[in-house]
Amino acid sequence: MKIYDLADLALRNLRQSFLRNSLTTIGISVGVASLVAMLALGIGLQQLASRRLKSSGLFDTVLVTSRRDLRSFSREQETSGPAAAESPALDEPARQQFEKLPNVLEVYPDIRFVTELRYQGKPHLTMVAGLPFSAKNNDAFDNMQGSFFSSELAREVILQKRFAEELLGKKPAPGLDETNVADLARPLLGQELIMRYAERQELPAADGESGHADEMFGATYSVISHEEKLKIVGVAELDPDTLRGNARARVFLPVKMAQGLHVLQSGGIRDTTTAASRTPIYSSVSVHVRSPKDVEAIEEAIKKMGFNTFSIIDATRSMRQFFAILDLFLGIFGSLALAVASIGIVNTLVMAILERRREIGIMKALGATDFEVKKLFFAEAGVMGVMGGGVGVALGWIIGHAINFGTNIYLRRQNFPPEQIWFVPWWLVGGAILFALVVSLISGLYPAARAARLDPVQALRYE
Repeated sequence: MKIYDLADLALRNLRQSFLRNSLTTIGISVGVASLVAMLALGIGLQQLASRRLKSSGLFDTVLVTSRRDLRSFSREQETSGPAAAESPALDEPARQQFEKLPNVLEVYPDIRFVTELRYQGKPHLTMVAGLPFSAKNNDAFDNMQGSFFSSELAREVILQKRFAEELLGKKPAPGLDETNVADLARPLLGQELIMRYAERQELPAADGESGHADEMFGATYSVISHEEKLKIVGVAELDPDTLRGNARARVFLPVKMAQGLHVLQSGGIRDTTTAASRTPIYSSVSVHVRSPKDVEAIEEAIKKMGFNTFSIIDATRSMRQFFAILDLFLGIFGSLALAVASIGIVNTLVMAILERRREIGIMKALGATDFEVKKLFFAEAGVMGVMGGGVGVALGWIIGHAINFGTNIYLRRQNFPPEQIWFVPWWLVGGAILFALVVSLISGLYPAARAARLDPVQALRYE
């Protein structure tokens, strides 16, 4: 029997019991739709997490610390590489060395300190941090009121929402909506803050009587109080350093401007051994690379220099494992409906055998072999599988869009930006239809074998 004749006969037989076969096909469609919707949801959530990490500005950033700082990011790094006492210092020459690595865009130190800021004569104690100019693309500033820094050396600040509330003396009452960022920014933008900070200035050893002795390094220094006038240019709702794992800052300066202040930091900037070569030593340094695919190579190069490294890509390994397990369970639960639909295929084809025993007997009497009878029932099962798979993919696509639409309505009511939490890749479409076809063919094994075993003499006697 030719393929064309086989397909034509299978379609004709399916049309004869249109309602029953349509209900079976719908059952397959529902099973495929549930499978597609669940897997598409898992894929969408994974892509949402990846987009968030990329837009945070940390996905293509390597955080570097010295092995001399015993608060290591990784137990593996504590047991590998040079000992802490033998490791190099994370100082300005080391930072410049990182800048020379291939595919490195910029390297900036983590400068943060607690200091006093005065607004309208009232003092406020808070954490201040330096931000690189490239941070303007960070998603924390998407809904910022005002503007980003005008230059890398501008005497300007961006306030975090909580500190802006503190400056204005506003505290949202429990149970009420939080203060709108625009309402906070309106009276603050363009206003002046006065920052009081301590600067550490080195003195020759002979002048040590007027300063403080640093016995560890054999040097002397003096602490000088300074004031700096800063202009408020923006108010941001989120903390752009949330994922860094450091103390939360609430006021942000351009990092190059902050470096030029030479602020005395507790444990952040120290002296080197000789007065002639004193350079700042940083608690950590961020290395911004050209692309996330370059992160691993940069990490390896920096580790060979004797430093500890950490990147979001390291952390996402466990996230990818979590989503793989999530997709597995979503696929299993989605396949249960398809398993139920396969029982419907068996039932439909078994009923077809009972109704078409005389037809099968005539086919065998005319020379049809057992294999050709099996092929006919396999063809009918395959047609139902392909049609059910195609309709199921379309139905799953509609369900996914409906879920995404409803979710975005809810997010807007909660004052959150809309998100794409659902995604159907091309391989899921083809895989779902192929899976439906395979399940249908497996379901047709028993009915096809039963039809092939019919005795033509007994089948022709059947009324």
